[in-house]
Amino acid sequence: MATHTSTGIAARSNVQKASLAVGAVFLLVGVLGFVPGITANFDQLHLAGHHSEAMLLGLFQVSALHNIVHLLFGAAGVVLAKTAGGARSFLLYGGIIYLVLFVYGLVVPQDSAGNFVPLNGFDNGLHLLLGVGMVALALVLTKGRAKARA
Repeated sequence: MATHTSTGIAARSNVQKASLAVGAVFLLVGVLGFVPGITANFDQLHLAGHHSEAMLLGLFQVSALHNIVHLLFGAAGVVLAKTAGGARSFLLYGGIIYLVLFVYGLVVPQDSAGNFVPLNGFDNGLHLLLGVGMVALALVLTKGRAKARA
């Protein structure tokens, strides 16, 4: 049975694996946001703002800026997965960012200039799930690590 120690896969902690997985999903979502067919109304994709009518998977309102943010966020998750501390930080602070984005989506009217990302109801629900999930991963997967160092 072969192990992957030469590539470092076996040596990664669970929090690093989670950060890598979450980062990879964000990269995939960022790319898919630029793919006609997967993104409905692709011809109405705007750089930014609530006027973009492009809908990833027919549900999530996206713009070029929204897709680029997903790509950058995904790249951060992959890069920060190189260390356990970086992975934990990505999941924890990234999750907090998504919780703030959830609240922002609730407060800012969908048809206002403040909705520059843009966000709709499906985005808001997903941001809540992402925020809670990422924070939970950061805390659960590193629980006891601080105790072990002390």
